[in-house]
Amino acid sequence: MAEPTLDVVTIGRSSVDLYGQQVGGRLEDMATFSKAVGGCPANIAIGTARLGLKSALVTRVGDEHMGRFIREQLEREGVDTRGVHTDPARLTALVVLGVRDEKSFPLIFYRADCADAALDESDIDEAFIASARAVVVTGTHFARPASAAAQKAAMRIARAHGRKVAFDIDYRPNLWGLAGHGAGEERYLRSEEVTRHLQEILPGCDLVVGTEEELHIAGGSEDTLEALRAVRALSAATIVCKRGPMGCVVFPGPIPASLEDGVKGPGFPVEVYNVLGAGDAFMSGFLRGWLRDEPIERCCAFANACGAFAVSRLLCSPESPTWAELQFFLANGSPHRALRRDEAINHIHWATTRRPGADRILAFAIDHRSQLEELADAAGAPRERIAAFKRLAVDATARVAAGRPGFGMLLDGDYGREALFRAADHGFWIGRPVEKPGSRPLETLIDGSAAVGAKLPEWPVIHTVKALCFYHPDDPAQLKHAQEAELRRLFDACRTVGRELLIEIIAGRHGALDSGTVATVLDRLYALGIKPDWWKLEPQPSAAAWAAIQGSIERHDPLCRGVMMLGLEAPEAELERAFALAAPFPVVKGFAVGRTIFAEPAREWLAGRLDDAGATAAMADRFARLAAAWERARAA
Repeated sequence: MAEPTLDVVTIGRSSVDLYGQQVGGRLEDMATFSKAVGGCPANIAIGTARLGLKSALVTRVGDEHMGRFIREQLEREGVDTRGVHTDPARLTALVVLGVRDEKSFPLIFYRADCADAALDESDIDEAFIASARAVVVTGTHFARPASAAAQKAAMRIARAHGRKVAFDIDYRPNLWGLAGHGAGEERYLRSEEVTRHLQEILPGCDLVVGTEEELHIAGGSEDTLEALRAVRALSAATIVCKRGPMGCVVFPGPIPASLEDGVKGPGFPVEVYNVLGAGDAFMSGFLRGWLRDEPIERCCAFANACGAFAVSRLLCSPESPTWAELQFFLANGSPHRALRRDEAINHIHWATTRRPGADRILAFAIDHRSQLEELADAAGAPRERIAAFKRLAVDATARVAAGRPGFGMLLDGDYGREALFRAADHGFWIGRPVEKPGSRPLETLIDGSAAVGAKLPEWPVIHTVKALCFYHPDDPAQLKHAQEAELRRLFDACRTVGRELLIEIIAGRHGALDSGTVATVLDRLYALGIKPDWWKLEPQPSAAAWAAIQGSIERHDPLCRGVMMLGLEAPEAELERAFALAAPFPVVKGFAVGRTIFAEPAREWLAGRLDDAGATAAMADRFARLAAAWERARAA
């Protein structure tokens, strides 16, 4: 029998969850929502992938934007999507959720004739199921004949090929037609019909996982021990009973006289913020151990810790921990009962779940505003023309990139608004400034408003926030404190709304630049808890300076994406020498250069001495030469 190439295939629900962000209010009063992939099997597929398992999902999505979002997010998470089928006749399922208090979590399922509910046996490919070490079936998808037949077919294939079957009871009464649309948070209603359906499944399972209420419906009794014994009478599976803040208890064999006599692992008492999705995170953790043949106690530790992360955060799949995050927590614990307040853990979570990035970024920086205004004024051209010039810069960048990854732009939302729209068509890495041009101490603004945190949700999630700070270690203390406070506020805002942050530091304009200057700045900002995704730094005077910068980043944040080098309007030959100095250091990922590329073409174009085609060609030529120079330096 062939060795499996996947660890687990999950089957069933996939939806887009829309989470109300106003915690503590009624769902009727929610004003803004966060979007995430949801549905028990989809959550488990993502959760196990984050923990290092090779996971896949079998489901259906609609042929529309929400369906594409699910597919794209699964791919970003590393989930195999060969089993995700597009249904041209149905819409993707939606769920609207909220957090009223620690015990009330209203939710509404929008599942009328939705894509995932139409799953049937035609969606089950024998070779695909057989390629996995285990298949996970879920209770809700046994509620309809066609999807039940699909899961039963997958179970037969798995057993025929010597694979394991895990059953997450996942009982939602209203999805069995037992409660109304407004009772989505209802977790238990007694039903002999549901019990009969589920008991048909139990004999074919190797692992059965459920809360006490879910085991009640599977066992047909509201006494937990009696329900467990009824399940055991039908199945030799390992039974896992989830008990909320008390962790879990596992029964690999006969059911003892007391729940306390089962096998347990350590529990992790935390503040309950939202229980929705906690069971899926728990299942992901248990599977990480179970499919690696870990002792049951260790499986329980993984599961309980993953569940603790989920209940302490707002969303479902986005909150599942990564393997690095889980290991850190198990080794170090947390001083916070509310894990979402633990900055060390949150940083690992953010840095290991953000969207995959390129190994290099070669960026055309044209987020300049005051400099282009000066050029326009000098040429006697109306400032409104700057916007058209920035659109030409996008065309020049696209010409150089030619569809290749690793290219980007820095563009502003003032004169560059339409250029930003055009840049989105090319898949560029995009950075957008928030600094008030020339401000020292740093002032951050978006659309003239200092309420940057309130404005950032209006930006596309793929846009990186960029802030230029003129900061030197010898600056007066009052100036440094003001700049540090502004950078810390910006960092907190970016993390709160889920946007990457690039901090640009220019030290040499206000003091001497030696081998330790910029590294000293980085050390100071890291000490304040500021950990940007990217740094943008000026050319350094020596290899020792770059070595000190790399050392600072490696000590304080080895998960940092890296450094881009800026140009400071240096001539191309000077930049080539700077590239040669920086390229040997892996932390330097490329450059973001502006005026060296656009200054002369802009001057000529604004004065009417160069047409659009000529300006585009001139910028493309300069950008292409710099990109080639960087590649030569890196290769050398």
